[in-house]
Amino acid sequence: MSTVLDTRAVAEAFERNFSERGEIGASVSIWSGGEEILSLHHGSRTKDEVVTWHRDTLVPVWSVTKGPAALAFLLTLHEAGLHLDTPVMEVWPELRARMTFGQMLSHQGGLPALDAPPSVFHHEAVAAALAKQAPHWEPGTAHGYHPRTFGFLLEECARRLTGGRGIGQILHERITGPLDAEFWIGLPLEHHHRVARLYPGRLRTHTPGDPEGAFLSAFGLPHSLTRRAFTSPAGLHAISDMNLPAAWSAGLAAFGGAGSARGLGKIYALLAAGGLWQGRRLVPETVIRWLSSPITQGSDVVLLMPTAFSAGCMMDPVDPATGKKLTHRFGSSPNAFGHPGAGGSLAFAAPALDLAFAYVMNQMEQGVMPGEKALSLTAALG
Repeated sequence: MSTVLDTRAVAEAFERNFSERGEIGASVSIWSGGEEILSLHHGSRTKDEVVTWHRDTLVPVWSVTKGPAALAFLLTLHEAGLHLDTPVMEVWPELRARMTFGQMLSHQGGLPALDAPPSVFHHEAVAAALAKQAPHWEPGTAHGYHPRTFGFLLEECARRLTGGRGIGQILHERITGPLDAEFWIGLPLEHHHRVARLYPGRLRTHTPGDPEGAFLSAFGLPHSLTRRAFTSPAGLHAISDMNLPAAWSAGLAAFGGAGSARGLGKIYALLAAGGLWQGRRLVPETVIRWLSSPITQGSDVVLLMPTAFSAGCMMDPVDPATGKKLTHRFGSSPNAFGHPGAGGSLAFAAPALDLAFAYVMNQMEQGVMPGEKALSLTAALG
């Protein structure tokens, strides 16, 4: 049964993003009951363009990539007969950090930063560096966001489990191809002309009580774990770098995905529906449970704020005493899961509401978590 949604409230918030918050181009796609119940798009792909942003305009979405990447990897893990409590060393014996797959996927593995980071374009070199890296904490004793190494951990394990197939190929074969969902980890050349240009957010003044204040301060310190995590591996650090075709084609499973809001919404609509699509099961119930069940929550030693993670997705942390959400990055539903991307893009599923949401844009905001533009839209969902 489809969710009853006040589409006018969402449309009004979307319009205010353009009239009041500096939006250049953006799309929103909301799904329920296996159908797209709201599709909004407006603006332009570049600042100097006439209005040419279409419903299916493609956008680099940074860490929103992690949700579909985790889905592809979990399908591989499940098909191999492995579980979240299986040690990663069973697949990757050279890895020095002794962790389980559940710890790896929930950012508990202790490998957010590399002491000697190789180029982000050289997977084999990055995998070798990860294998040798001493963990920054004993796996399982803490959690800290792995903004970039997360994708290389998944990619290396996927290649070893499948004899060389990467995360992007698995995702296309198992999910986006059957769904006809326009989202890629490794964008084909024929779609490059459809990609919107990203623009950096304006610098903001830190104010007392800013939930990202500690993160932003640590990010400014060259030798902090926070800064090192966001620069390991090396390369593709500037916003302008993500406007390069080489970044779209590289197939980077942590932050290199590109797609439309509709494509992302369709993927999460599948997950919100329990893995069933038009009577066909595309995702096993076990994988849905892995994605939607929190594994760890609390103070994040990299982001320096409360976070919660399932096996590959982010969730809102909750107060253990009351069960109430401490944040509302993923709307009001307590079991919603998905992932934000740097600058504001956001996609998630809320199975309890049979609801999926995706928002992409090209005018970024400062910060690592969803900003005012995305949060105004999720708040309008009710």
